[in-house]
Amino acid sequence: MSTEQRRVLHGTSLSPGLAEGPVYLYKHLSGLTDLPVNIETKQIDEEYFNLDKATLKISDDLELLAAKVEEEIDSKLAEVFVAHQMIINDSYLRKELRKEISLNLINASSAVKVVMLRWEQRFLLMESQIARDKGDDIHELSNRLQNALAGITLHPLEEVPRNCILVTSRLMPSDTIFLAERSSLAILLEHGSSASHAALFAREMALPCIAGIPDLLKSVKSTSWALVDSDCGNVTFCPAEEDKVAFRKKVRIKEQSLSRAREEARGPALTKDGVRINVHANTSCLTDSRQAIRNGADGIGLFRMEMLYMARKTAPDSQELFQQIKDIIKVFNNKHVYIRLLDVGADKQIPFMDFLVEINPALGQRGIRYLLRYPKLLETQLRALLLLSLEFDVRILIPMVTVADDALRVKETLHKLAAELQVLKIPKLGAMIETPAAALQAVSISEYVDFMSFGTNDLTQYVFAADRENVMVDQYFDDSADAIFRLLKMTHEDLPHMPLSLCGELAGRPEQIARVLQCGITSLSVATPLIPLIKEAIRKLSLTASHG
Repeated sequence: MSTEQRRVLHGTSLSPGLAEGPVYLYKHLSGLTDLPVNIETKQIDEEYFNLDKATLKISDDLELLAAKVEEEIDSKLAEVFVAHQMIINDSYLRKELRKEISLNLINASSAVKVVMLRWEQRFLLMESQIARDKGDDIHELSNRLQNALAGITLHPLEEVPRNCILVTSRLMPSDTIFLAERSSLAILLEHGSSASHAALFAREMALPCIAGIPDLLKSVKSTSWALVDSDCGNVTFCPAEEDKVAFRKKVRIKEQSLSRAREEARGPALTKDGVRINVHANTSCLTDSRQAIRNGADGIGLFRMEMLYMARKTAPDSQELFQQIKDIIKVFNNKHVYIRLLDVGADKQIPFMDFLVEINPALGQRGIRYLLRYPKLLETQLRALLLLSLEFDVRILIPMVTVADDALRVKETLHKLAAELQVLKIPKLGAMIETPAAALQAVSISEYVDFMSFGTNDLTQYVFAADRENVMVDQYFDDSADAIFRLLKMTHEDLPHMPLSLCGELAGRPEQIARVLQCGITSLSVATPLIPLIKEAIRKLSLTASHG
């Protein structure tokens, strides 16, 4: 299209926000030559050496990248690069690469291209969406290894100018991090899903991102100017003057609203009829905690313990866990701190732990099921949390409770360890309600817990049998459907005096807060940037009116 033509395109918002600026069109390089480079038998050892050297370099790079992401963005997202490091150091991958070099007498770079493509295709053919999503990880690692072997040190996006709107076909996780350093204004993609790693990074960095725009690269030129409204998934190329005026007015109104909400967030969130709703933060690192305090968090509603394990080569002992968690939560002083026990499974692995290969990880050894299989792992965490409870208002969350026995066994272990440590005041214990079975059996589970917290992301995928990471069933994954609210309300009606909280993404959507609170929810936990908006939404409501 001509640079003079105005055009409005529509896509799916992966990360909300508004942005205006010049477009930069980036077409991925075709990569290194597709023809394999042959070698002689006497060169095999040299290629082995080249491969090992490149692998070590990439592994070190990934370790540094994971540390950078944990410090500057979000510790949960750093897990992506920890997982990449595990893949690149996989012994089976190394053997297959060496075999390809020696059997077919090709150089290391050619072997990487052949073998990694084969691995990528294997993942894409697997039944589990989580496994299929690893195809992107393999693709990125293949590019990294080939670049390292070729001596390429510059990032492919080095040419992208600062303060532009990037238009491209797809993004890898490390691409998104690089764009943050280039101060990119927004990202427009032909391909991408809301569950992709790139989308998760974009949301954490508050980088507007729209995907699913057909023939995007053919429709746009780098000479264009664009208005990106990722709040509703629209982008206007070559806008008219009246478009710019209206867009800039929308930006001003939104900025003023956000500024006002941040100021008011320092106070409690009271409904119009005086009911206080606690708005806590989801956190897993000190950066999260500090930002949560600045944004007016009433405490920590979901402390994720996974990152304290993901970045290690050996399991931490209880004293290490105690000190690490203490350093992160100390800024909250006397505020409530809800700490979830290690929530891992076959879909989210820890480098030094053994995991069974499962066809459907979502229905396998997840959360408390895994911890009960390895009781020493559970005991280490509970000891650390008991020690923390002597200094902080710690509450313990049990992940993926399905039946009452899950909660009973944790409670028995907690009391046994408390007696050993001579801890007289035992922390309150709560069950994560993430399966329909847990909601339906809440009464029996309640005998062993002091509170319950709904994890509506998992609850939704189990209610609708729709993998939340599978774009093919996106139309079924609806966490604001009547079925979800019926389960929330039913649990409250069955247990009217049980404190109920919600920590899924549903808790972070202002337009759904009224329905959520009508279900008896008295506490919410959200991503730290959302705290002011959710508090503002609560103050506009009247629970008496809504129940009446």
